[in-house]
Amino acid sequence: MLSRTADHLFWMARYTERAENTARMLDVHVQTGLLPQSVEHAEQGWRAILGISELQSEFDLKYDALTQKDVIDFMVRDPGNPSSIASCLKQARENARAVRGALTTEAWEIQNATWLKLESYLKTDALEQNPTDFFDWVKHRSHLSRGVTIGTMLIDEAFHFIRLGTFLERSDNTARIIDVKFHEATQKQQRKSQLQSQSQSQGGEELAEESENPIDFYYWAALLRSVSGFEIYRRVYRDIITPARVAELLILRADMPRSLLGCMGQVVENLDKIGNDASADTERFAGRLHADLRFNQIQNILDDGLHVFLTLFLKRIFELGNRISKDFLVPLAD
Repeated sequence: MLSRTADHLFWMARYTERAENTARMLDVHVQTGLLPQSVEHAEQGWRAILGISELQSEFDLKYDALTQKDVIDFMVRDPGNPSSIASCLKQARENARAVRGALTTEAWEIQNATWLKLESYLKTDALEQNPTDFFDWVKHRSHLSRGVTIGTMLIDEAFHFIRLGTFLERSDNTARIIDVKFHEATQKQQRKSQLQSQSQSQGGEELAEESENPIDFYYWAALLRSVSGFEIYRRVYRDIITPARVAELLILRADMPRSLLGCMGQVVENLDKIGNDASADTERFAGRLHADLRFNQIQNILDDGLHVFLTLFLKRIFELGNRISKDFLVPLAD
């Protein structure tokens, strides 16, 4: 397969997956915004959205203050934001259009119809009136794209490049969500500990049970829902939601579709199908990353530091993407 054709298929899949991931994050924050919380805590949640995508500085250049409305507009409509839903779906459609001959008619029509519908959608006030409906629509179109790909395309190199792009993007996004959310939870716990210490020093005990606040349940449940993991968690653990188990599910469960191990298993499998004489080192690199997840334990990761582990994982995923581009695709500009 020509490298440019592979490049378009790979990035078509990545942009489609990125749009879905952005919709998932925004939807969860809209839902959790309905919970009782301080203005400061709500703002921190929206800043976390920008932090996950590394877009805080770009947002601050365009807006004087941070509001839910402006963050949603920036992450959905803004053509100047390369990670906005509109930008991602446009790029997915353009990449698909460039290689229509490598796609089935159904696969192309899904990408084209999604972009055309999005254009008309954003000309109305539907997003402002019911953002959850809009985010559900974006997720549904991404699911439809994957389903049509699996159900209509020949399982050849084109198929494997699409799958490779999907799971590489998904693993990157899941790692970012875990890192930001656990960092946010750590800060929250530190604030609780400080308040408890102050209360005890003043002879008060009213904060002693704050760690059992039911708001914590909704926080972790929201994180799980952002990766379609809430029902899976209940099925696997059948118990209360704890941070360690959430981390284990999203990092080390091979049977969890959006876990890091699950995604890397798919990356390794699809790399193996398209391997060539120049890609042996890249396949070994991906294999080592997969093995580090497969043979790890969550307690070891937590003892060494979750943030350290995820930071290293994101660096290795970035390097893997560059290696794949060098070996198979149009190399990224330096």
